Amino acid sequence: MQGASRGGLIESRKVLQGVLESGADWSAVSEELFSVAGVIDGSATLRRALADPSRDAESKRGLVRRLLQGKVQPGTLDVLGAVASQRWSKARDLSDAVELLAVEAQVAMSESAGRADDVEEQLFRFERTVTGSPELREALSDPQLPAERKGQVVDQLLAGKAHPETRRLAHQAVVAGRGRKVSTAIEEYLSVAAARREQLSAVVTVASPLSQEQHDRLAAALGQTYGRPVLLKVVLDPQVVGGIRVQVGDEVVDGTIVTKLDAARRHFGA
Repeated sequence: MQGASRGGLIESRKVLQGVLESGADWSAVSEELFSVAGVIDGSATLRRALADPSRDAESKRGLVRRLLQGKVQPGTLDVLGAVASQRWSKARDLSDAVELLAVEAQVAMSESAGRADDVEEQLFRFERTVTGSPELREALSDPQLPAERKGQVVDQLLAGKAHPETRRLAHQAVVAGRGRKVSTAIEEYLSVAAARREQLSAVVTVASPLSQEQHDRLAAALGQTYGRPVLLKVVLDPQVVGGIRVQVGDEVVDGTIVTKLDAARRHFGA
């Protein structure tokens, strides 16, 4: 999001945080926000009305109250009223914001349970599994495959292997991806988690598993470099032969043997 939409999301997050701290049912708030994001996506008229910059904030809050009062929790209504009262650069940004706030509530649940790192790691692994299997990727993106069946596939992949928040977010990305690729949706969810937890994520590609000492030393070094905690997401790829490749956002440091060999071949070939 850019411009006004970025500011709108920041202000809406403040209201969400207040709702979470008030003792609201976090799971219910998240589910209701996911549902409302779908409703807004399905109605161009409603989306335009809520994002209309010519309407004053109170008018749009009133519209939210008329539509949803008594149908969702008071905390959810507060969050949606805050979203409606903001200015959005594009109408689509408003429904995006509602979904991202639902994701943030799921992340908050995982933090409260002390398993936020696990949830991020599990989501990352799920995305890698989907991306790495053409058959699975095509099945989950097939518009002819019923949503219920897609949900069953997610359940089969994650049964006994993932926390409730991971399974819920994976379901959302697959069953209600809102026109995005599964990998794109999950990347956005992981960005929400990283931003909320004020940490960075580093994708580390190696040929063989890191020892705990190597893992901790690399995380500490990256944390010192970037000035904030860094969560390592380790990818095993025998094709790199040896060495290590680290990607943090758009920054990549590639010290793998295969890359060095390729560079040498290009040099001598030239």
